[in-house]
Parts: sequence; C-alpha cells; structure tokens
Amino acid sequence: MANESLSAAKAAKNDEFYTQYYDIEREINAYLEYDPDVFRGKTVLLPCDDPEWSNFTLYFAQHFQTLGLKKLISTSYAAESKKYRTPYQPSLFEQDAPQFDPAKTSVRGKIFVLDHDIDGDGRIDFHDLEWRYLDGDGDFRSAEVTALRDQADIIVTNPPFSLFREFLAWIVEADKKFVIIGNMNALTYREVFPLIKNNKIWLGNGFHNGNAYFRPVGEREYASGVKDDNTGLVKFRNCCWFTNIDHGRRHQPLLLMTMEENIMYSKHKEIRGKGYAHYDNYDAIEVPYTDAIPSDYYGIMGVPITFLDKYCPEQFEILGITKTWFGCANKVYPEQVQVSCNGRKEYVTKLNDGAVLLLDSVPNGETYYIVNGKPYKQVYARVLIRRLTCV
Repeated sequence: MANESLSAAKAAKNDEFYTQYYDIEREINAYLEYDPDVFRGKTVLLPCDDPEWSNFTLYFAQHFQTLGLKKLISTSYAAESKKYRTPYQPSLFEQDAPQFDPAKTSVRGKIFVLDHDIDGDGRIDFHDLEWRYLDGDGDFRSAEVTALRDQADIIVTNPPFSLFREFLAWIVEADKKFVIIGNMNALTYREVFPLIKNNKIWLGNGFHNGNAYFRPVGEREYASGVKDDNTGLVKFRNCCWFTNIDHGRRHQPLLLMTMEENIMYSKHKEIRGKGYAHYDNYDAIEVPYTDAIPSDYYGIMGVPITFLDKYCPEQFEILGITKTWFGCANKVYPEQVQVSCNGRKEYVTKLNDGAVLLLDSVPNGETYYIVNGKPYKQVYARVLIRRLTCV
C-alpha cells in the first residue's frame, strides 16, 4: 500500500528533483558557522535519496572526516516505484559491483553506508561507501527504513513534495534533528504551522537570492522561464529549507522603520500616505510586506508567510495564522457573492478562510466579495505576530 501511494504521488506530481551541491554546502555551512561541532559524532541518514547520483550523499561522504561524522547512511527507492517513463538502466557503478542482481535492481531500494576506510588510503570518503540491496523498495515509511531512522541522529534530504506532510511527521514522531527541503506553502499546513509557532521547527538559511535550482528526473513540460535549456536546471521560487537545527541568521533581528516613517517614506504604495488597514475578522492590522512591519507597533499584525524566512524569535512572537482550521477569527461571514475581475458572479463561502478587509468602494480589476451590500477583499494567508520588547 505504501509503495502504491508513493508511486501514485510521484506519477501525479512528478516531483523528484536533484538538489545542487552548492545549495547543500551553503545550507550546511550555516549550521557549522553557528556550531562547528553540530555533526560531530553523529549518524546522518539521507532517505528518499539516490546515492549514485545524489549530491547529498556526495557532500556528506566527501566531508565525512571534516564534519566528524560517526556514520553516514543513504537509501534510495526501487526503480519501479519511481514510474520512469523510459526503461530503467542501472548505472555502471551498480553493474560493475559483485553484488549486482538484475532481478533485484528494479524492485528493491539500495542502502549505502560509510563508517570506515575501506581502500586503505588513510581517508574516509566517497570511495569507501559500501552498498547492498534493501529487503524492500526503500519507502521511508517501511519498517526497514524506519529502523534506520531510529538509529540516526540527523536526517537530511529533499523528499517528494507531495509526501512532505507524511515525511515531516515521520521525522517528528522520532524526535530527530533534521534539515529538509519543502515547498513554502507547507508553512500553512495544519500539520506544520503549529510546529513553527511553538519553535519546534523553523526555516533554514535559505537558497541564494530566494531561488532554488534543481535538476529534474525525466521529461516534462515547464512554463516559460522555468527551465534553462543550457544547464538543464529548473527554477523554483517557493522552496525553502525546514530544520530544527539552530543557525545564526535565525537570530538576526529585522531593521525596520517606525509606523510614522513607513507612512511617510515606504516604497510600497499600499502603505505610503495611507497607513495600515485593520482586518474585519481578526483583531490585527494588515502588513502586506515584511519590510513594512512598523518597529514601534506592539499590537497584533498579519504578515506574509515569507516573513518566516526572516523571523527572529527574540524580536517577534508568533500568535497564529489566518486559516479556518486555526480558529482565531472573530467573525463568521454568511454566504457571499464573489465578483471576479471579469465581472462574473457566484455564491461562495471563501471569506471565512483568511483575513478580510472591508473596502470603502468596489475595486477595479480585482476580485472582491459582497456581504449585506458591502464590498470586501480577502488577502493571502497571513501569519499573526506581535513584537516583543525592543531588540
């Protein structure tokens, strides 16, 4: 059953991508700068990986001694579970190994282990990896891989985005340290946000300039500008690192202007000369941009989820999120008339899943809602925060 759902997720979402070595190194360096011994004496598990091609395996194997690792374990899914559109071709690395078995290579996952010097060159690195076939297909939810999770100290990987909820729960239930890649929209999930709010997990150092570049597996169509045909890389702007390992950037407070300064000088037209609107269904003001957070306001504010990439726990307190499941709205709207930007009207109940602004007039070229003859606008999901004492 687990293998069937994995296959379905991969076939439907086509969300297997290889992470660049540079991005892995940049992220791990952020934790090492904060604590040089964070990996020392630890067993690191890289599940949902593809060790023969993975830069995660390459990075940790090549830095095994520098990091002071005790053991490195990397596992991969069976080829059949990935639903390749073309016939699977084992690598030369696998075919040249004495344990290669054509009958097993498609239906079983593989495990790579590194913990001692095999070739006698006085170093422990990529050349000392030993591998064998797993008994099963390598699904992280299997008893076999779960047992590997239990013996690990830190888990690092880029799991299939379509299985992110399950994968994070799988880690959290074992109370493991981790560094994983996910979609930023996962921050709004019922299974994820409470962990963020309670400082159980947070965002990592991040991708350079907020752009993540991955090498896709297989062929698919991409929107214009997403894939670079010269490099073969695809760009995602909504990816981030999730972790519960501390790093210095997390404790850097935001430099902000006062409310008066924002109203006078903000580069954002929604703020400059206008001020901050108050939600109709939450006791909070709308702050549409992180850099527009007023430094001298100590009431509740609704900020974009991208704020969490710059969140300093010594500067702000996270109170909630403007999603129905969180349950902190102070108003419930009856059925509304949604008027789309092209004038099309339909009855909906969407206003109850987000923060709402009461408008002075009907907007031009924007979707809005009518309740009891009054126009309303719903904003994107907002994180509700409050400033702590001066930092």
